[in-house]
Amino acid sequence: MANVELVTVPTRILTDKDDIIDMIEKYTKDKIGADDVLTVAESVVAITQGRYVRPDELHISDMAKFCCRFIPDYGSLATPHGMQSLMDAEGTWHVTLSLFAGFLGKLVGIRGLFYKWGGKQAPLIDDCTGTMPPFDKCVVYGPADGENVVNNIKERLGCFGAMIADVNDLELENPKYVAATEGLNAPLAAHLLQHNPFGNASQKTPICILKNFRQYQQENSH
Repeated sequence: MANVELVTVPTRILTDKDDIIDMIEKYTKDKIGADDVLTVAESVVAITQGRYVRPDELHISDMAKFCCRFIPDYGSLATPHGMQSLMDAEGTWHVTLSLFAGFLGKLVGIRGLFYKWGGKQAPLIDDCTGTMPPFDKCVVYGPADGENVVNNIKERLGCFGAMIADVNDLELENPKYVAATEGLNAPLAAHLLQHNPFGNASQKTPICILKNFRQYQQENSH
């Protein structure tokens, strides 16, 4: 039976001045093999793409102030600037109507409709304090071109696969991922990360390698 070892990889603080592929290669080239999977936190990929905004750069609408009240306190959209950033990305009325639909869904026992219908960024946005300093003072969007990013990682490193993980959702019953290379059983890989080995705050370990995942996938895929 194959055992998968989770190896976290420390880095310096990555910024929008960095190329995420170059940085991953720099910090993992001596640690990763052909049977391994490279996973990286989605917020760090987004930061290197410049996909973040400071709260003082947002024009907070009355609608954002109203809608954020319906989000649980622990959610990234529970603040006016978190909600406004989503509205800027997905459209004010689209977000508002999706939130209303989500409320109606809850009344009949259906949960999660808002994050399903609220646009691609709805489950991905990290509010302030949701990521590593100094970007803990920013709202960080989900990464762009995720499929292209993971394909480039796999090609550059020569590994079995690559995946961008949604670290905010890793401790849920159904861990999520943003993008994964073809042939990789991404739900199986995400499940191994459900206790969130990433430390993309002061720990600065936004990369995790799943050692010997190829054989593990072969033994556990049906």
